[in-house]
Amino acid sequence: MLVKHAGVNEAEFDSQMDREGWVVKKEVLAAIFKTKTRDEWCEVMEGTDVCFAPVLSIWEAPDHPHNKTRETFVEVDGITQPAPAPRFSRTTPEISHGARTAGQDTESVLLESGFDEAEVAELTKSAVIA
Repeated sequence: MLVKHAGVNEAEFDSQMDREGWVVKKEVLAAIFKTKTRDEWCEVMEGTDVCFAPVLSIWEAPDHPHNKTRETFVEVDGITQPAPAPRFSRTTPEISHGARTAGQDTESVLLESGFDEAEVAELTKSAVIA
């Protein structure tokens, strides 16, 4: 139970479904959460029945135990990136290529969208696309 593990006065949260009190309850919780770092809160909540998860940076996420177990990230061409989603039990998604560089597919996308080669050349010449 969050209020117990966060050290909240449980009596203040008895009426949690009373919408009129939500603003005050939100302020109380915000003040309490500011008293510890994310990692300190993880230590408090880990192994309890509290439904929580830390907010991870994109650099931390691939190494989180949950994400490793679920194989949430994959490495393609030496670049770690989110795995295709959704994943189904009988259908395995395939990754057709690694990450693209900015602008790598601009010309082909424009051509597929109805621009002709002369228009694409003019956009490139005028530095609208690179």
